[in-house]
Amino acid sequence: MMFAGHAGIEVDSAGLDHDADVVCSAEQVVWADLIFVMEKSHRAKLTRQFGRHLRRARVVCLDIPDRYALMQPELVALLRTRVLPHLNR
Repeated sequence: MMFAGHAGIEVDSAGLDHDADVVCSAEQVVWADLIFVMEKSHRAKLTRQFGRHLRRARVVCLDIPDRYALMQPELVALLRTRVLPHLNR
């Protein structure tokens, strides 16, 4: 997980599609303080599936098209640019 080494945070990763390597669970949503999604459609799906569990977590849409391969250098650069400011608050 890309941000696992960032001081003072715990990281988890999951997908919303049934064929994701790790499918997002209600337990993960309840555990999270901050949830990042790539696209607005992902935020809508997260809300549909887990809306009642989202009371505590802040959901941030990164506005990154979900078309990149895992750890593709362009994706990594975008993630660093858009995620890090939220982690340094």
